[in-house]
Amino acid sequence: MTGEQINNQSFASGCPSGVEPVRLSTEFDPQASVPADSGAPARPELRSRASTLIYRPVTYIERLNLRQLFSSQRTLEVELGSGDGSFLAQYARLNPDLNFLAVERLLGRLRKLDRKGLRAGLTNLRLIRIEASYFAEYLLPRESVRALHIYFPDPWPKRRHHKNRLINTPFTEVTRQVLEPNGKVYLRTDNADYFAQMTDVFQSNSAFRIIDTPPLLSGIKTDFERDFEAKGVPTLRAAYQRAEG
Repeated sequence: MTGEQINNQSFASGCPSGVEPVRLSTEFDPQASVPADSGAPARPELRSRASTLIYRPVTYIERLNLRQLFSSQRTLEVELGSGDGSFLAQYARLNPDLNFLAVERLLGRLRKLDRKGLRAGLTNLRLIRIEASYFAEYLLPRESVRALHIYFPDPWPKRRHHKNRLINTPFTEVTRQVLEPNGKVYLRTDNADYFAQMTDVFQSNSAFRIIDTPPLLSGIKTDFERDFEAKGVPTLRAAYQRAEG
């Protein structure tokens, strides 16, 4: 499939036919100002109230210009498969000096996180509706991310479906490319077989070394994690750091 075909496919944006994702309001446009023909002097601080944190890329075949997402250029962390945002909404609130990008395919979940972020006034949070694997490989700029968070991705438990798992050998190379030097990837799952695959592929890539997950980070739970813990299902965690060079 060519890039042009991908751009025209509704799956690239994660949107079923007939659903149009909304754009960011001008509150998040660093160039926003009063229109020139309004009779008032241009004042960048006069911006409309945000209606959504969901961002629709101009194109799905070129890497993002992060300056179009965030008015303040800070270190970026990304969650692939953010669900309803129970983790990232908390994490972004606790770290206002960082920028966060949530990637989620399902619109209902993304809208839940959108509402949470707007209510909390999280100006350091943006959301994109798209498949995580495509986004990481084709849209994230190289060496732009300080940390990737991947929590409870679909384990595809049947052997014949393992090929659909997000975290595999090629994905470790994509991760190396998008992480900045010394960048980190944090993993969580409840599925022991998938956890074994995750740890095997990252430990087999010489660009990564195993590290500990900080206790404060482990303490911020996802929606799935709380449900599993209530049922007595343990969370399996791993973390890796990209080599400096």
